[in-house]
Amino acid sequence: MNLFSVLLITLPTAFLIASVFLSVRSVRRGTKTKAAFLRQLASFVVVCLVVLAVPFVAQAADTADTAAAAETAATASDMTAGLGMLAAALAVGIAGIGGGIAVAGAAPAAIGATSEDPKAFGKAIIFVALGEGIALYGLLIAILILQKF
Repeated sequence: MNLFSVLLITLPTAFLIASVFLSVRSVRRGTKTKAAFLRQLASFVVVCLVVLAVPFVAQAADTADTAAAAETAATASDMTAGLGMLAAALAVGIAGIGGGIAVAGAAPAAIGATSEDPKAFGKAIIFVALGEGIALYGLLIAILILQKF
């Protein structure tokens, strides 16, 4: 592993750890939690964009060199597989978060409705299952994406 690879791994991680530390410190000093959260989210987005952009720039620089055309073809297929894995992970992750948000709202309401009227259990559980279905759809999409590689 060369120095550039080590820097590509450690710098984004160090930046995210430092931003979490600074956010916690600013909240303890009196900054509103919403502002600290938005700053933390913005720093995460910036790190994600940089981490995704650097390999594309490196690949573009390699493509400009005609002597390394065979090597860049292998790199491009590796990058395609990597981006496919990233897409599958995002499908599962975002669908899981959405399903969790849906179940977090529907499950307490279903429990409350069931405690007031036990006959409402069948109707209430359907809404909880619909929320869980969102996560299953994300998993299904991820499986379909991974079948392409």
